[in-house]
Amino acid sequence: MKLGFLTACLPGRPLDQIAAWAGEHGYEALEVAAWPDLGARPFTATHLDAARFGEREADETRALFDRHGLTLSSLAFYDNNLHPDPAERKAVNDHVAACIDAAALLGCPTVGTFVGRHPGRTVAENLADAEQVFASLVDRAGEQGVTIVVENCVMEGWHPDGYPGNLAYSPELWEWMFSLGLYLNYDPSHLVWMGIDPVEALRPYVDRIPHAQAKDVQLFPERRNRYGWPGKAVAREDPWDVGWWRYRVPGLGEVDWRRVVDALYEGGFDGVLSVEHEDPVWGGTDDKIHTGLQIAHRTLRPLIPA
Repeated sequence: MKLGFLTACLPGRPLDQIAAWAGEHGYEALEVAAWPDLGARPFTATHLDAARFGEREADETRALFDRHGLTLSSLAFYDNNLHPDPAERKAVNDHVAACIDAAALLGCPTVGTFVGRHPGRTVAENLADAEQVFASLVDRAGEQGVTIVVENCVMEGWHPDGYPGNLAYSPELWEWMFSLGLYLNYDPSHLVWMGIDPVEALRPYVDRIPHAQAKDVQLFPERRNRYGWPGKAVAREDPWDVGWWRYRVPGLGEVDWRRVVDALYEGGFDGVLSVEHEDPVWGGTDDKIHTGLQIAHRTLRPLIPA
């Protein structure tokens, strides 16, 4: 197992600077953000331009990672593959395909994305749509030796009422994804606030997890007593402000990382555990983000034998 982080937390920094910092501070891998340029949309970045990626760019990227002793664990493009607007859905699906092609050129084993959801259709209708959307993407990935991994993020901000906007949030849905040839990019933080034990949920599926993310979550049960599980309903100006929990870097929340890492090891996981930094306390400036990544490193590194 190697320890890495997702580069999307540093959207304004070029990849060469991020790689240099990672190598200097004890990280072994990077999960590289590969969104198209979406402006100021939060939690996205374009550290690799998948739509304009060829052999020259692949050679330069491999050389950069070799220079700093890093593994490129995954290309990250987490977006709504079931977007309700047909043109936007096609753009997302096409960019996943571009990421698959770029990963193949790089010898990168995985591409990460979301299933997503059309909020105006039932869950059953969405699942049927997803079976159509992902069939060609899974085939394209398989032909090039790439695995598509889906993060179990709830994406509640994508639904007008704060319900799950990414149909990959539970083991029931993981089993459905596996039947399509998709794999899991496991992140325990989302399970905790959903009321699912992240270790017991993990144990049966480690062999379907080629990549994992490390994000923590801090709960405020007294606020949940006011809002209920879906979160704020009357005064929710920010769709992502649920009101009773927030993400933290590993070590500052509720996740028992000793149990999580132990369960991964016991199940035979030998991939990359990638820190996904979305901590509002240690965010806002590059210096704070770097501190957050160092906190995560100090938490996780002792659990991962060299």
